[in-house]
Amino acid sequence: RELLPPWLVIVAGLTGIVLLCVSTKDVPITPPRTKYAIVLDAGPSHTFLFIYQWTTSKANKTGVIRECSSCPVQGLGVSNYSDSPQKIEKSLEPCLNWAQKEIPAEEHSQTPLYLGATTSMWQLNLSHPTLSDDLAALTVILKSSPFNFQGPQILSSPEKEAFSWVAVNYVLENFFKYDWRGQLVPSGKRMAGVLSVGGTSTQLTCKEEEEEQAPAEAVRLQLYGQTHRVHTQQCPCHGTQQLRSSLLALLIQ
Repeated sequence: RELLPPWLVIVAGLTGIVLLCVSTKDVPITPPRTKYAIVLDAGPSHTFLFIYQWTTSKANKTGVIRECSSCPVQGLGVSNYSDSPQKIEKSLEPCLNWAQKEIPAEEHSQTPLYLGATTSMWQLNLSHPTLSDDLAALTVILKSSPFNFQGPQILSSPEKEAFSWVAVNYVLENFFKYDWRGQLVPSGKRMAGVLSVGGTSTQLTCKEEEEEQAPAEAVRLQLYGQTHRVHTQQCPCHGTQQLRSSLLALLIQ
């Protein structure tokens, strides 16, 4: 068995002593910045305010977000205030004030605020266009908030249902999973279909497995490095409101 030369042992010992005596300085690592967004989901029977947050780091060019809190807006849905838009403005104030407390003050001006109305507003826009225009008055209170209001948008049914499909499969972790190293990788799961029963209509949304089978109106999504084509089958006038009205009519008869 060969021993280390004495001079090598001495040099190694002196090097260790020097390293222990030299003062060190920690190199600060800037943590990923936390960002926020607010979504007002204006449906036919109710309105919800949702707050989402995520870090600036991404997985395959797509953010990893989470819903941190929500606030139900008191009163009826937006379409029920067509004759008095100021009422919906007042009903939004408590949730907007609550959001200002939930989100750090320094992030308010950088936080986008989205207002998305759905099928009921689209129907109102067709039947009463002047009343629907009057609902634009609610943007006054949203513009006066400290958040970065992005303007109102009436979502088409394919867009709305595509967003619902993304939300459900995101929660089910069908897009990605964390491996043993804590890194995001494709989950390998099949995507779930979504049956959405709304106030005025019902929709079935699913992914077209074959590219050539996707109809022209399918929504194309690029998420976490994968491409998805999502198609929605419409069942208009089969929502909960119509079901309730039909049941009442049957009872009266």
